[in-house]
Amino acid sequence: MSSAASSPRRASVVVVGAGPRAAGWLERFAAARSVAPDRVPVVVHLVDPYPPGPGRIWRREQSALLKLNSMAEDVTMFTDASCAVEGPVVAGPSLLEWAEGVRDGRVPDAEPADPEVAAELRRLSRGDFPTRRLQSHYLDWFLRRTIASLDEDAVVAAHASEVVAVESGVDAERVRLADGTVLRADSVVYALGHTGSEPSGESAALAAFAERHGLHYQPPAFTADADLSALRPGRPVAVRGMGLAAVDLVVLLTEGRGGRFERDPGGLRYRPSGREPRILIGSRRGVPYRSKISSALVGEQPALRYLTPEVLAALTREPGTLDFRRDVFPRVERELLHGYYRELFTGHPERTRLPWERFRDRLDTVDLRSAVYDELVSSALPDPRDHLHLDAFDRPLDGLRFADRAELQDALRAHLRDDLHRRTAPEHSETLGLFLALLHTMFALAPIGASAAWTEESRTRDLHGWWPAYFSYVASGPPGHRLEELLALSEAGIVEFAGARFDVDADEDAGTFRVSSASVDGSRPVDALVDAWLPATDAQRSDNPALRDLARSGDGGFRHGMLRVSPADARVLDGSGRPHPRRWAIGPFTDAPFAGAFARPGTNALSFRENDRVAQSVLAELSLVRDARQLSEALPTMS
Repeated sequence: MSSAASSPRRASVVVVGAGPRAAGWLERFAAARSVAPDRVPVVVHLVDPYPPGPGRIWRREQSALLKLNSMAEDVTMFTDASCAVEGPVVAGPSLLEWAEGVRDGRVPDAEPADPEVAAELRRLSRGDFPTRRLQSHYLDWFLRRTIASLDEDAVVAAHASEVVAVESGVDAERVRLADGTVLRADSVVYALGHTGSEPSGESAALAAFAERHGLHYQPPAFTADADLSALRPGRPVAVRGMGLAAVDLVVLLTEGRGGRFERDPGGLRYRPSGREPRILIGSRRGVPYRSKISSALVGEQPALRYLTPEVLAALTREPGTLDFRRDVFPRVERELLHGYYRELFTGHPERTRLPWERFRDRLDTVDLRSAVYDELVSSALPDPRDHLHLDAFDRPLDGLRFADRAELQDALRAHLRDDLHRRTAPEHSETLGLFLALLHTMFALAPIGASAAWTEESRTRDLHGWWPAYFSYVASGPPGHRLEELLALSEAGIVEFAGARFDVDADEDAGTFRVSSASVDGSRPVDALVDAWLPATDAQRSDNPALRDLARSGDGGFRHGMLRVSPADARVLDGSGRPHPRRWAIGPFTDAPFAGAFARPGTNALSFRENDRVAQSVLAELSLVRDARQLSEALPTMS
């Protein structure tokens, strides 16, 4: 990457952020330029204090114990034949294929210098969950490959700093960096990933309470960045949350402090180092996210039945009327049951009593929470363990009360063992049918995520809150081995499960946190509390100065804390809904449907499509700017 200043004759694009989302946009920009009939000479400035390519979340400088929750073959940064993009598809290797290419010499200039990461790369195989540090090398290579693919009229300049302000001028933007540099920009692309945020509401109140009473409170944060030194060996720490951030936290507090897992004939065992705290963990559900699935589909291929394009077109016909929970989720539930039972009936017919078509047609008509549904599945499936009740699947502890904490531990361990078995054993591929139904549902709903049909309440409550969380619980949980490790930690007495509706009370009189749950009687005092989930996606409270500047300046309009962007090309919208002529934004801080920076191969990834639209829009804008300047220079000077 060049660090030279841009030539006066070059157009200038400033990309705020240089992580994987920015790298993905640059790849689409390079692809679009490769077939453009008339290329505008341009310099692209990548501005990020973290390493270009990996960025903050995927940087190499983090614990070697932290992993992706996707298998290596399910991670790619490249478009493929499934992608509906205007620019040319540029195929490339998945993370697994890249590792194989590095090993056999087909991918040069990518061998990790870190011996631990190099050893991981050499043994990486299908079904493995790679470390974030290995992913950082893949992302670094992807960005370098992308820059090398740019035409001779495009250069890239990297700035290890932060954008603190963007000011609009008559014919360009002035982008101010924290190091004092000021960049002139014809176009600005905000391509930030997840950002931190200032504590507010309950988090701010708990932080103030902890400071008054000499306690420790860790608000929502990126686990790799959190200071865990105050969590002392042998002392209890309450952990709220049982998603991926909580799993990472447990890893750092156990293996990260010198403990180790060993396998014996009885299963996995944990050998403590003595430096671990005692972890009391709970959440609203009281159970971890469902583990990743490793079984294979053996029945009919999945296909949506209730959320077809025709259904979605009808649902989105009237603006401001669509409610996710009322109008959409009942159809999602039917898709989940259809996917689950289709695989069970067509893949494992020996466990059923009815032909699939007959069962399916009756399933179409029944109330899913009625006695008729119970009678249908009981008559068709002799084993009650094959019956799927979505409410119990979502909230397995609801309505359950345990005699004491020991009984609760036994129940949670049984739940984990059952979940692991059902999502890994070949005979339970129906769980894969459920997963694929949910995945295809997510893909089907993505194009209408920015539709004007949604009510404002549902957009905030569901599309950017409850629905992504539900999807993550079912389909984006930790690798199975992490839940096996959680079981071992529980049996070793390092982890204790707190139960459902885990609650914290700030007891001013006693000067302590007091924790309780709906699953068991009693409460307990603790002097350390961690809220183990990612910071809220709220651009107006972000710790990123560029986003705060957008809110302060009024150049960006916000809807419930998220930056408003045009559904057509992700241009930044102001408070009145007018698109900015020189600014675009992509990432989780916008009100566009959430799209991860990388994706599974062959899934027509939403992020790749959005990157492509923005690249095409920026390219067209640069041509207009160039034409306007040439016209201005050709006009006679007025005296």
